[in-house]
Amino acid sequence: KKGGMIAVKPQWAKYYVHLLELRDQLTRQRDGRARESAEQIASYSLHMADSGTDNFDRDFALSLLSADQDALYEIDQALKRIEKNTYGICELTGKPIPPARLEAIPWTRFTVQAQAQLEREGALRQRRLASLGSVDAAGAAEPEPEDEDAEEKSKEKE
Repeated sequence: KKGGMIAVKPQWAKYYVHLLELRDQLTRQRDGRARESAEQIASYSLHMADSGTDNFDRDFALSLLSADQDALYEIDQALKRIEKNTYGICELTGKPIPPARLEAIPWTRFTVQAQAQLEREGALRQRRLASLGSVDAAGAAEPEPEDEDAEEKSKEKE
């Protein structure tokens, strides 16, 4: 540590500074959206058309907040990887991530090839939605008999 800043390898210093700037920018953006969303709830309209617009605006602002929160998480993880000297290494293959990719997406965890493979396999999406999969799987077993009964009844009517 030098003067309160984490000592990072010189090769990662520009990424570290850029990630800190991105984090600050996203934090300000998120806080602004949170205030905006709270103000929209406080000024809730009684007119139906206004109410629908208000709901849409609030839901949109909340979805942006969620995206900001996801981005902040990824940025914080990238900063930790720089501090632990694991930054720039693909988490799937262990190969170095090309500088051009790090320039474009400084918080990336994967090479382009590894990212494409994970997206094909659906692994990135499943990681976030894993808990929902069990709910869907449990609910999927029940509607099937109803569908078969409906088909049999329609055949009987013919």
